[in-house]
Amino acid sequence: MNTKSIKLLLVFFAAFFCAGMLYAQTSSSSLPNGYGKIKIGMTVDEVKSVLKEDKQFGFRGDRDVSMLPNSDQILIETDASKTPGSFLERCWFQFYEGKLFIVTININREKMDHYSVFDTLCKKYGNPQSLNPEKSVWRSSSVIMSLEKPIVLRYTDRAVSEKLLKDSSVEKSSEELSRDAFLNEL
Repeated sequence: MNTKSIKLLLVFFAAFFCAGMLYAQTSSSSLPNGYGKIKIGMTVDEVKSVLKEDKQFGFRGDRDVSMLPNSDQILIETDASKTPGSFLERCWFQFYEGKLFIVTININREKMDHYSVFDTLCKKYGNPQSLNPEKSVWRSSSVIMSLEKPIVLRYTDRAVSEKLLKDSSVEKSSEELSRDAFLNEL
């Protein structure tokens, strides 16, 4: 590589880094707590009622409702890929203790592109708090909203997510603690 190429590459990386910092420094207020009429915290029956009314999800009734293995969590999975006029594909609605806590919307890539969704979310809610090539994340005190590649929009109840994460954390083994202590001494 010649000097001119190296300088051009450095300018590109500097611009990319600065753009990333701008995205990371913004905050999101008033994030939606769900998609359309489906809101975090709704009961299974409330969500089923909305899904029956809103044909864009392709809800087929109780056959789309199941229990997750080894838990008391309920999952509703819909398939709108054959629903005329819908921009959605598969969607999942996950419940914890009878309340909706995750909404996952797969958007049809033949009808919509990732950048259009990302740009719209930035205009409505500000730039994401975290951004990487695979995922953009916006956070409020109650909701985590993410846009993942290829085009997956996810709304998560922040309090439930943090509780489940905390409950599932395993304490470090003595070997891991020793390793950490060694690294801290460096």
